[in-house]
Amino acid sequence: MTTNTVLESPIAALAKKTWQTILVTGLLAVVLGIIVLVWPGPSLLVAGILFGIYMVVSGIFQLVAAFTHLPSTSFRVLSFISGVLSLIIGVFCFRDDITSIVLLGLFVGIAWLFRGIAVLFAALSEDSVPGRGWQVFYGLVSALAGVVLIVWPIGSMATLIWVVGIFLIVIGVMEIITAFGVRKDSHLLDEQAL
Repeated sequence: MTTNTVLESPIAALAKKTWQTILVTGLLAVVLGIIVLVWPGPSLLVAGILFGIYMVVSGIFQLVAAFTHLPSTSFRVLSFISGVLSLIIGVFCFRDDITSIVLLGLFVGIAWLFRGIAVLFAALSEDSVPGRGWQVFYGLVSALAGVVLIVWPIGSMATLIWVVGIFLIVIGVMEIITAFGVRKDSHLLDEQAL
């Protein structure tokens, strides 16, 4: 065993291992972002197919839960209904490409609409909510974004794919920069240990 290994601090050893992981995830994010921006149509199609798979798997799990471990009859009935609806939506996603994209857009839009309304009403009804103004703003923007996705699901999802691609590239670049910063700091820790 060398002297450097004996004197190496646990933090320096962790930093040496961590920077490579951060670098790889950053590079993968940049590559994925570029793929999404270069091929937005196929990326949107893949998202629609993955949504269909998610709905089928989710439906199966909800049906299993309805017949196994839920404590009350009302939970079992709701889980059964939700499971059947998830399976139906999942099957429709596999019928054609446009249907899966429309259903994904509607699903995300409805979720954003309900989330926005809930946050908006919570912020408006309680004066002591921290960041109340920002909560109201977030609620309005989420609800509005939900409405836009519900009204124009395909066009909105295409725009969302572009946003995701740009976001992935920005996050990937930031991770790459962070990785080299961690690498530099690990070398400094090694020098201090000597």
